[in-house]
Order: sequence, then C-alpha cells, then structure tokens
Amino acid sequence: MEYVIHIILSFIATATFAIIFNAPKNTLFHCGLVGAIGWGIYLVFTNHGVDIVPASFAGAFVIAIVAHIYAKRFKTPMLIFSVAGIIPLVPGGMAYNTMRHVVEKDYTQSIEFAVKTSLITGAIVMGLVFAEVFMQLIFTALRRRKIPTK
Repeated sequence: MEYVIHIILSFIATATFAIIFNAPKNTLFHCGLVGAIGWGIYLVFTNHGVDIVPASFAGAFVIAIVAHIYAKRFKTPMLIFSVAGIIPLVPGGMAYNTMRHVVEKDYTQSIEFAVKTSLITGAIVMGLVFAEVFMQLIFTALRRRKIPTK
C-alpha cells in the first residue's frame, strides 16, 4: 500500500510541475506518469537495500528512457517529460539540511549532507546522460536497419 501512495503522490507532484513548466495539456498525464515510474524505480531500489545514489541513477535512467519514448510518440521535445519527471528525485530536502547545518555552524554535518547531495545530483545527471547515449545508439541502429545496403 505504501508503494501505491508514493506513486500516486509522485504522479500528482510531477503533473503539477509540468503545469508550472507550461507543458502541453495533452502531455500532462504522461509527464506525471514519467515521474511516477522514476520514483517507483527509486523506491523499489531503496527498499531493497540499494543506496540512494545508485537508486537515483536508476530512476533518472528510466525517466530519460520513458521521456524519449513519449517524445517520439507525441513529437515533442524530450525535456517536456524529463524535466518534470525528474522532480521527485531531486534531493531538495538534503540540500536544505546542508544549509541548515551551515547556519547552525555544524560544519562537519553540513559537509556530509553536501557530499551526499552532490553525489545524488551527479547520479541523476549521469542517469540522464547515459540514457541519452543509450537511446542514440538504439536510434542509430534502427536507422541503419531501415536503410538497405547496396
């Protein structure tokens, strides 16, 4: 039941951010779906003992793959789906804790939060980049198959 609640809330959050980012109305449901899928992957990984850094990478990778698929389907830029879809994975709470500990002059704890926030952010970026490269390789292979060799 906890998974269902998390996925529903991440769907709502992602769709709401898609509205804020002025995504086309016909893509709002799918933007929410991208975020819910990515958060679901992250949640499954973390609940099975995987650290949040590789779980963030996996979630971002899947978000980018699904965003590419929807971008082809709706003939829109991939960013419409990936920017909104990545919102649930962004470590905003951890960045807040970093700054809170800096203000409280607890520098040791703030450095720990800052490093973890940076690692998660880097994992999200790498997930998006790896998915982009992966999809380009697939699209290139598909294009080569369609072109008959003489």
